[in-house]
Amino acid sequence: PYVFKASFDKANRSSIKSYRGPGLKDGLAILSEIKAQLNVPICTDLHEIDQAEPVADVADLVQIPAFLVRQTDLVVAAARATAARGGVMHVKKAQFQAPWDARNIISKSREVAPDLQVMLCERGSSFGYNNLVVDMLAIGEMQKLGVPVTIDATHAVQLPGADPRTSGASTGGRRDGVPIIAKAAVAAGADGVFLEFHTDPDKALCDGPSCLPLDGARALLATLKALHQAVQP
Repeated sequence: PYVFKASFDKANRSSIKSYRGPGLKDGLAILSEIKAQLNVPICTDLHEIDQAEPVADVADLVQIPAFLVRQTDLVVAAARATAARGGVMHVKKAQFQAPWDARNIISKSREVAPDLQVMLCERGSSFGYNNLVVDMLAIGEMQKLGVPVTIDATHAVQLPGADPRTSGASTGGRRDGVPIIAKAAVAAGADGVFLEFHTDPDKALCDGPSCLPLDGARALLATLKALHQAVQP
């Protein structure tokens, strides 16, 4: 299944001058329109407790950003709101966490919402300064917790705070690594792939160095589908 993902607010920015998005009200209105017109599930992330209810009203997948997974009040609010609407909570494992640490996220969520559907997302681990690395074994380790696991192949190739064009005022990335990470993760048994595309990545208002050109989406997705069919029992 295809899920459309976009953020109404990119709150985690390297610089105060970085573009953040349309905001909660306008952003959710846009996402609602996309959902209605295209008849596709929607995923978006939240950053504050009071966003849980309005976000869960629109999003089929409510996402917890990687940097916020230890914020108990946020996780609890999102879990309650998502479960009440029959949605799914998509949780990104933080760059500083081991894959088995994700059990705490699941237990926090299900303590207040026992029937909540949870998905975990591998998005790389900090590897020294301004770099990330992806351990494909993490996918299987998190699947042992009894939940589906996706790979965020876009953010996994980020170079945090290392975009040479802005002297560190924004995050860089290795765009050519996205298909490599995506294919490796599918071969490793990932249950889903998180990818960002843009019609002109070099002009994207955020995450451009990690975005793939939209015109290459069909070919990459076809390859990933073939890989998935080959490795699934």
